[in-house]
Amino acid sequence: MAKGPGLYTEIGKKARDLLYKDYQSDHKFTVTTYSPTGVAITCSGTKKGELLLADVTTQLKNKNITTDVKVDTDSNLLTTVTIDQPAPGLKAILSFKLPDQRSGKVELQYLHDYAGISTSVGLTANPVVNFSGVLGTNLLALGTDVSFDTKTGNFTKCNAGLSFSNADLIASLNLNEKGDMVSASYYHSVYPEQNTALGAEVTHRFANSENTITLGAQHALDPLTTVKGRVNNFGKANALIQHEWRPKSFFTVSGEVDTRAIEKSAKIGLALALKP
Repeated sequence: MAKGPGLYTEIGKKARDLLYKDYQSDHKFTVTTYSPTGVAITCSGTKKGELLLADVTTQLKNKNITTDVKVDTDSNLLTTVTIDQPAPGLKAILSFKLPDQRSGKVELQYLHDYAGISTSVGLTANPVVNFSGVLGTNLLALGTDVSFDTKTGNFTKCNAGLSFSNADLIASLNLNEKGDMVSASYYHSVYPEQNTALGAEVTHRFANSENTITLGAQHALDPLTTVKGRVNNFGKANALIQHEWRPKSFFTVSGEVDTRAIEKSAKIGLALALKP
């Protein structure tokens, strides 16, 4: 296991990835190529019903500086500059999106054996300031994630999380949406050699007393093929199969069916990611 508690976004990440990652009902195609100078160009297209969305991302690495430039079909230009390790354990990220003049943001991340800190500030006259911090170890960690809008003087986000890990089990508890939602998640690696794992998430909203329970599992049929499935208490069942038909290139088929309205057509999603 890695040293340190990591960043706040890593609390409960294992369970979220098992339950939600790679599931989709759209058709998505992604291809990545590399130029002789090391520039990576990624083209993506997603078909959502009758709507087709596409984007092109160019990535350039020079020593410890990575520059990503992304252009989408809405003529938005997103630029992200990441400086890795300007000092031990530190990462600096500058991002901005054109033509949105209020999108500029500077973020600093710091990882320590007993802490993980991320803070960001918008590049505007009245910016949104975000701070997230985690204290603990790779076994037990406690963290918070807070955003403050200096223009309105209000907290736009106030979350807290607790994580416990051991060799094959990860449990987390999160309080989100300014205390209106509490969620508990669980990830258990059953057979690591076959990538077999179980996951669960229970969410409760205090405003309407709504509970959501999601159960999921994954298993590797062979070293290149993985199957996953999940179901929730509202009767939605999802399954997918993902095959790595060449190194770093994946073909994924996923489906969703509403068991309480079985007469409705099932949703089928396809994803193809190609890398040289």
